[in-house]
Amino acid sequence: MRLPHLLVCSVFIFFVLYAPQPLLSLFANEFSVAPAVAGSLMTATMLPLAIAPLVYGVLLAKHNPLLILRIAMVFLGLSCLLFIYVPSFELLLLVRFLQGLTLPAALTAMTSYIGMSYRADALQKNMTLYIGSSIIGGYFGRVLAALFSDLWHWQSFYYVIAFMLIFLALTIKHSRFTNPSTKSQLLPLDYIKQLKEGAVLKVYGAVFCMFFCFAALLNYLPFILQNTFLITNTRDIGLVYSGYLVGALASIAAPWLLKKAPSAWHLLAAVFSFYSVSIILLMSHQLSLFLIAFTLFCGAMFVIHSTAAPLVNKISKAPPSVTNGGYVSFYYSGGALGSLLPGVVYQHYGQTAFMLTLLTVCLCGLSLIVWAYLEGKNTTRG
Repeated sequence: MRLPHLLVCSVFIFFVLYAPQPLLSLFANEFSVAPAVAGSLMTATMLPLAIAPLVYGVLLAKHNPLLILRIAMVFLGLSCLLFIYVPSFELLLLVRFLQGLTLPAALTAMTSYIGMSYRADALQKNMTLYIGSSIIGGYFGRVLAALFSDLWHWQSFYYVIAFMLIFLALTIKHSRFTNPSTKSQLLPLDYIKQLKEGAVLKVYGAVFCMFFCFAALLNYLPFILQNTFLITNTRDIGLVYSGYLVGALASIAAPWLLKKAPSAWHLLAAVFSFYSVSIILLMSHQLSLFLIAFTLFCGAMFVIHSTAAPLVNKISKAPPSVTNGGYVSFYYSGGALGSLLPGVVYQHYGQTAFMLTLLTVCLCGLSLIVWAYLEGKNTTRG
């Protein structure tokens, strides 16, 4: 499978994950549910994403990741058609949960394929390109969902996603790739035990904190825009997500930043600090400052993501599929909790308390990175 083909698949897979986000206020009104309940549409998908990747990582250690990617994409396409026709919010949640069970198979398959196929600088470069494709998918998934909803109806965008996923899946020639793993004799628990390296677990924990904050803000951004800044049109809400696109440019700059920094640990600590500052600025009730802070927030998040994902592949002793399965699991564990718990804080105590919650979690992530660096610098410079 050629890398450009994989990146296009990645874009449409991330459409599935993030398309509902700018429509949450629309779903809240259409089905007469509270904001935190509407936000559970994202939680329902991220909860299985938090658990399943380790299982898929073990599975992919023994099977062709491209075959699993193809099956997962066909199922996701069919689930998008089902999402259009369900008549109640409870059934919407069920479909999103099923998508959440399928998405980690696709995500872990893609990252595993890259981890198995490339080494050294090529691994860093191509993992960064993959993360860039996830950014593009997340951005256009949100913006196009909002735009289609404003111009036609929200269901129309799901027809596009379903068609493209099935078409792209059918063009994957999985037989061209052979898994090079020679450790198929290991038991599933043996694979997972290989992730017990302290530095790996601390990076996983920091990634959990990073995405907790990110998922929380982007999930409740439509409600903040509506309640604080009186922006209610879905198209305008979608355009606010444009700050997210800056993350794509920031993630592409990650390899350059890494060359300038003493180590990946120094870069992660610096960017986590920047991430914290942007959250403080997001407490502002002035729209222009809020939008600038949102742009900085997105850029910082994706530099962390683009640095941490290749780092764990370099320092982990586990097979790439298990390493990336663990990474995806911690990443979306943060997303699952971030898409729900801060919403309760926002609903009861408002924007400032909401941001303070995110700041606390972000500082925990910074502490984990500093801890990992100090613990390992005697032998590895952190």
